[in-house]
Amino acid sequence: MSKHRFYQVDAFTSRVFAGNPAGVCPLDDWLPDHTLINIAAENCLSETAFYVPRTNGFDLRWFTPEAEVDLCGHATLATAYILYKKEGFKGPRIQFHTRSGILEVSEHKQGYAMLFPSRRGEKVDPPEALLDALGGVSSESVFLARDYMVVLKSEKEVAAVKPDFQKLKQLDSLGTIVTAPGDQVDFVSRFFAPQVGIPEDPVTGSAHCTLTPYWSERLGKVELQARQISPRGGELTCHFRGPNVMIVGNAQIYLEGQINVPGET
Repeated sequence: MSKHRFYQVDAFTSRVFAGNPAGVCPLDDWLPDHTLINIAAENCLSETAFYVPRTNGFDLRWFTPEAEVDLCGHATLATAYILYKKEGFKGPRIQFHTRSGILEVSEHKQGYAMLFPSRRGEKVDPPEALLDALGGVSSESVFLARDYMVVLKSEKEVAAVKPDFQKLKQLDSLGTIVTAPGDQVDFVSRFFAPQVGIPEDPVTGSAHCTLTPYWSERLGKVELQARQISPRGGELTCHFRGPNVMIVGNAQIYLEGQINVPGET
C-alpha cells in the first residue's frame, strides 16, 4: 500500500462550494496509468491532476473518471494553487510539461494567470446530430477545434439548453461548448463532455482556449470577462495573445489529506 498526499480545490472561484472542484495528487514518480485512472474514478471529480517534479518544472497529467485528457484548465489552476500555498513553491512562475506542451502559471493580483495555447475553431456546417442533441437549438454559427462550439443569441438561450447526453456521446469531439454574449460579462458559456465521463463541467479553462479568440475578434477586445453559467458557476478573465490565451482565475482549498493506493498485483 502506497500513501500519497491529496488535495481537492475549487477552481475559478474565490469561495468554497463554487467553481470547478479538482483533485490534485503530488507524486514522486509516476504510478501505472490504470492506477491513475482508478484514482480519478474513485474521486468522481471532472478531473484529477497528477504531477511529478522534474529539473525544470513539473510533469502534469489530467484524468477524468474515464480517460486521460490533453488539456485541463481548472485542474492546472488547482495544481498551481497547491504548489504555491501548500507545497512550498517559491519561483516567479511554474512550468508544467504536458501533452499540450509547456504551460506557464504565475501568481496574479486576481489569483493565478495561466498561459495556454490558443485553439481557434474552424467554422463548420452545424451537424444535425449536434443541434438535435442540444434540444434543437437555433445556432448563429458552429465552430470545431477540439470541441464543437455552438454560438447562440443570448445568455438566456445558453441557460435554457437541456442536452441529451447519450446523443452528445456519439459526436466526433471531446466535448461541446455553447456560448453567447453575456448580460453582465462579455460572454457566457456551458460545457458538456459525456464522451469522457463529464455530463456538464462546472468551469472549463481549456474551452476558453477556443472561446477567447472568437469573442476577442467578435467584440474587438483583447481582455474579456467571462462566466460559465453551470449550476456551480465560475468567473474567468481571458486575454487573447495570438498564439496564446492567458486565463486568470482564483481558487480555494476544500480538502487536504492522504490517499491509500494498493500495490501492484
